[in-house]
Amino acid sequence: MSGPIKHIVMWRLRGETQAERSVARTKVKTLFEGLKGRIDGLTHIEVGVDVSDVDYACDVVLVSEFTDSAALKAYATHPEHLRVREELGDLRIGRFQVDYPIKETGA
Repeated sequence: MSGPIKHIVMWRLRGETQAERSVARTKVKTLFEGLKGRIDGLTHIEVGVDVSDVDYACDVVLVSEFTDSAALKAYATHPEHLRVREELGDLRIGRFQVDYPIKETGA
């Protein structure tokens, strides 16, 4: 697949109390936002923290865009990405992912 690709990941995080989950959410957000400008082919990164607090919601969502599927594949094994995953350890208890091509629109 050629062309830009969007990579969306949502996590449920470990934490017994609301305070523990809040700390976990902030850590995920900070670490992933720190990847901005550090990985070739990563053209956009945005991290959102859930504010609904409904019991079926994920805690954090990562919305990122890559120049193409090769860049996304390289991201998976990039040392900076692996460092973030290692720092998060077992903080994540659930993970959901969607990757899809971005349709380019004319002006």
